Amino acid sequence: MRDPEPKRSFLSIELLLDPDAEAAVRAEWDALAALGVSSLAHHTSASNRPHVTLLVRTELGPFDAHALLERSPISITLSAPLLFGAGDRRVLARSIVPTAELLDIHAAMHAVAGPGDDAPHTTSGNWTPHVSLARRLRVVDLPAALEHVGGEIHGRAEGLRRWDPMTATVTDLGTFA
Repeated sequence: MRDPEPKRSFLSIELLLDPDAEAAVRAEWDALAALGVSSLAHHTSASNRPHVTLLVRTELGPFDAHALLERSPISITLSAPLLFGAGDRRVLARSIVPTAELLDIHAAMHAVAGPGDDAPHTTSGNWTPHVSLARRLRVVDLPAALEHVGGEIHGRAEGLRRWDPMTATVTDLGTFA
């Protein structure tokens, strides 16, 4: 009998939202939870926070986050709902309007990180910026869930963090100038 493949873990670098935008996303998480459907509100770990993922890799060496943080906070607009996945369960997310400023920070993150085994959905040209609302949402619950996802949310991305699920650690990389 063969040994099972070792489980791969993915590190990520994430943009953090300003307090008002974060509160608006958390209100949607809470509304979904109150409805009794899948919601990230059910994930109560301190690491669970609304964010926009810039990069995902199995390995990530040291990089200079200061080069990224010298810029001003980035205006963002959370817009229409998105679904990811296939089958009877999906990820429900809010799309992020892809501005030049947002695409620039995404490209800059990849440049300072250097080459690596990027998850395909985070590479240039394949990246769909979003904020997740629910994982494993049953498709049959989608119409009711969408009634609890409001209009646009305008805010700012104010900082960066690194998430390492293998060690369950979040490292604050700093805030934008």
